[in-house]
Amino acid sequence: MLRRRLGTTSLLVIALTACAGGGGTAGATPTGGKAAPPAPTASPSPSASQSDPVARALARLSVEEKVGQLFMPVLYGTTATSSSGENQARYGAATPAKVIARYHLGGVILFPHNVKGVSQVVGLTNGLQRAAKDVPLLIGTDQENGLVSRMSALMTDFPGASVIGATGDPALARKVAAATGAELRALGVNLDFAPVADVNIDPRNPVIGSRAFGKDPQRVAKMVAASVKGFADADVAATAKHFPGHGDTSTDSHTGLPVIKHTKAEWERIDAPPFKAAIGAGVDAVMSAHIVFPKLDPSGDPATLSKPILTGLLRQKLGYDGVISTDALNMAGVRQKYNDGEIAVRAVLAGADLLLMPNDLPKAYDAVLAAVKSGRISERRLDQSVTRLLKLKQAKGYLTEAPTASVSRANDVLRSAEHRKLTARVESAAD
Repeated sequence: MLRRRLGTTSLLVIALTACAGGGGTAGATPTGGKAAPPAPTASPSPSASQSDPVARALARLSVEEKVGQLFMPVLYGTTATSSSGENQARYGAATPAKVIARYHLGGVILFPHNVKGVSQVVGLTNGLQRAAKDVPLLIGTDQENGLVSRMSALMTDFPGASVIGATGDPALARKVAAATGAELRALGVNLDFAPVADVNIDPRNPVIGSRAFGKDPQRVAKMVAASVKGFADADVAATAKHFPGHGDTSTDSHTGLPVIKHTKAEWERIDAPPFKAAIGAGVDAVMSAHIVFPKLDPSGDPATLSKPILTGLLRQKLGYDGVISTDALNMAGVRQKYNDGEIAVRAVLAGADLLLMPNDLPKAYDAVLAAVKSGRISERRLDQSVTRLLKLKQAKGYLTEAPTASVSRANDVLRSAEHRKLTARVESAAD
């Protein structure tokens, strides 16, 4: 049964955001002292089937709690109860546990500053889950392997996508994803922002490069599909990124707004195949890109804020009904036209379900809540996103009971002899 909610240094700038290994600044920093979000008030819900845990979970959430389920910020500290001036300044609450309670968060993303050791990370993820109380968290990270490996201090040094792609063997891609997922799950991480589904056809690309499986759309598609299945083998959620395709640009979306000039026919031939393959393989989430794609949407808005791209193309044309995650909302590519609150609202209206790393969480949360209460975002639209997130948690087996990581299990799995042998096999096959 779901448990009912009981209640609710200098600033560090994240240089590596959730999508990439490139640098960038987080922009304006929220200040402390903001009033807490209003106490949750019950919202009318349709009667929930007693046999459907997703419907039961949705029915028990207030509007405020539903809005909180959409957000996945960075939190600071190495335990759930660590006090941090960074948390206080950004979120008005000192510890990760208090931030989770204050905003009713649906997820948290981990970065290297959260990682000190195996027992510490296991304690952190277990503590974060305890803090969530009502609905277990999505605990995510960027463990692509290779260039972007947030948990590299603890995990096997698996080859990156370009090395795996060079083997030409999707079976190896599946094995590496399954092994990566097993190590993440042992640490209490249940969502990986991988695999990269971009086709890297611009050799000047500063943000994708070796993070992609290669430049041939069909080979990339096979590797992406195999990776999605590998993460599923480990019961870790996989995320194909960055839709509709970030491979043909020389601009880094951390610091600017790339424009992809492909025609619709070129998109179908070059960019679409890996995402279609990911969907066909049952991918859990698809991450949007902060790129302008004029032939898909002439508005000039990045794909993250584009209803024609996220809803019209991804949902309706490609038939995808899983979770759509934004790329990190503190990146320059999405912050050029709108303020931090409006960005979050527009992302939901475009079709996004998971709002990753908002630059100003208090402002973004308040803006989405206000948009729901005013009717700009309908409660039906909000329920669609929350339902997708709850279904993902249910599918992975942790909607009604949070997963608990074990130090002994983690020590058995992390950097195991089997995983080191797999790494050597892939590297040999890529030669």
